[in-house]
Amino acid sequence: MAEVTIGSRLRTSPFYDATIRAGARSFTVYNRMYMPTGFGDPAAEYERLTTAVALWDVAAERQVEIVGPDAAAFVNHLSARDLTGMKVGRSRYAPMCDHDGRLINDPVALRVDHDRYWLSLADGEILLWVRAIAGEQGANVRIFEPDVSPLAIQGPLAVDLARDLFGTELVDSLGFFHHCPVKIDGIPMVLCRSGWSKQGGFELFLTDGSKGNRLWEIVMTAGEVYGIGPGSPDLQERIESGLLSFGADHDRDTDPIEAGLGAYVSLDSGHPFVGRVALENRLAEHTRRPVVNVRLHGDPVPCQTPWPAWFGAMPIGMLRNAVWSTKLELWLGLAQLTTPHAEPGTVFDISLPDGTNITATVHDQPFGVIQTP
Repeated sequence: MAEVTIGSRLRTSPFYDATIRAGARSFTVYNRMYMPTGFGDPAAEYERLTTAVALWDVAAERQVEIVGPDAAAFVNHLSARDLTGMKVGRSRYAPMCDHDGRLINDPVALRVDHDRYWLSLADGEILLWVRAIAGEQGANVRIFEPDVSPLAIQGPLAVDLARDLFGTELVDSLGFFHHCPVKIDGIPMVLCRSGWSKQGGFELFLTDGSKGNRLWEIVMTAGEVYGIGPGSPDLQERIESGLLSFGADHDRDTDPIEAGLGAYVSLDSGHPFVGRVALENRLAEHTRRPVVNVRLHGDPVPCQTPWPAWFGAMPIGMLRNAVWSTKLELWLGLAQLTTPHAEPGTVFDISLPDGTNITATVHDQPFGVIQTP
């Protein structure tokens, strides 16, 4: 099999060597960094995530640090969600728009000090965008990528593992999307009750990349009693749970409302964020193409590229992702469809790569989009 070269443009994470020793079999490139996507047994990885605890190298969720006298006002201007009043030690889901009202990233904003923020990114060169907006606004801030690399523990037993690692009192006092600085065996990090699953857990934002492999082994050893094992953000679990994958579940002309993030866009408050006027115009004039849950009917095949969706002979969008749910015994997917074909109960066709068609039904998934702070 052909290999992808590792170099300065495609980086390894601080946990890379440990993931190789743990049996990583596949990687993707995310924010110019290798990120593990599989350890050879998807069923076991899903089982660990949903019944025990999984350890994920998510260092590719890079941080943009914004620090300076104008940091609070500037970060709030970047975010389509009004972050006014967010305290030090708190985090918020903070979708960002471009000047045309399109979603360009959906980071988590962490306030790590009075005038210091991290944007924990989905895939995309947001560092360059943030610097450009700072120049445009004349903001008195410094903007850079810090030495910060998240390691996630996710699953119903993650809280027990966290108590063993950091102490019961601290862990039990840490609310959802709250964070604080901690150390394990002298290794510095910021502990946040967060993560890209619905199973509960924590992210350990390592602040010394030279200690990554050591931290992995410490967590893995401590988690043995809870059945810990390696894993990665899980396609089946996130589609069952309604978690958006930025850039995968929609195209680049999608606004945050279409992406299902309307709960995190402060249009009612008068909040003056980048792209607000354009987004309001889109809502009034633009053909809506929401991302919806769908059930596919047929024999499951991997969905590695978007598949065209049709209503009769009319193109109505694309199926963006699909997975066989072993839990529900259903073939589930996420599609971006034009209205009114995005209404629950709509039956439509999908063209597969082999030239055949299957039917699908827009599904009012009971989990919906997870509400996060």
